[in-house]
Amino acid sequence: MNCPATRWAKWKRRSSCEGQRANFDTARSNRYFERVNLADFQEALLQQMERKTHWAWPAFTGGLVRKDKLHIHLEQEWDVYVRDFPVMVGRAYVQCPVAEVRRELAENLYEEETGGLAAGRPHPELFMMYPKGLGMNLARFDQVELLPAARAYRGFLDDATTSRGWSVAAAIATLFIEGTAYERHELDDNAPARPQPPLEEHPLAKHYGLPVEYLALTKAHRSVEGEHRKAAWRVMLDHVPVIEREPVVTALGQAVDAWRAYRDDVAEKCGVTRDTLARTG
Repeated sequence: MNCPATRWAKWKRRSSCEGQRANFDTARSNRYFERVNLADFQEALLQQMERKTHWAWPAFTGGLVRKDKLHIHLEQEWDVYVRDFPVMVGRAYVQCPVAEVRRELAENLYEEETGGLAAGRPHPELFMMYPKGLGMNLARFDQVELLPAARAYRGFLDDATTSRGWSVAAAIATLFIEGTAYERHELDDNAPARPQPPLEEHPLAKHYGLPVEYLALTKAHRSVEGEHRKAAWRVMLDHVPVIEREPVVTALGQAVDAWRAYRDDVAEKCGVTRDTLARTG
């Protein structure tokens, strides 16, 4: 089975040879190949996002993680990306030469940094309501020691959002970090949508006793994420230059791999093993 990158290479070679053999409308041909490449680009992005799953996640959503270990998960999330997520979006913004894309990123950044469009407060502040509502020691969040794979994942996020150009930065910040394995639904109503149970059924409320009023970040995400997902896909499909599509797909694959390794470390530190899940399943 040919992967999208392989097909792109074949199309490039074929179009080049055909251009040498005959004098034809190269502009029209280029538009055709761009459309074909765009369909493959979209599918390649979707396939990478559909890899954003982890074997241990049912333990976190099913209440199988001991409550006295749950702080590890929240602390690592906070230090790896939550605290600085607005900065990562801002990095994509300042690198981008396309005004329309900057406007999309600016709206996202404004909401994340201020909550001015929906949440009323900065999203990182709302995240901290989780540990506060669970009675955790908030001072721990000022001195988090990242696990090895968490440190590697954060290093990848910093590199991808600062050193690889605006297309990769936007893909990682707005498509990958904010996105889920259910991205196909954003482009196809017939594809499964991300489950959104009532707030009372949220794992932190159902299994750990978090009062629903402390789920302000979850409520904010539900009110703005639909538009954020659409904006992320508009940026990717309407504005990423053809020459930058392959690096974007490559970066997305690297992000999934780094994220999975990070979640492996968190699961281990929280006492979750595959054997544990197998016994409880």
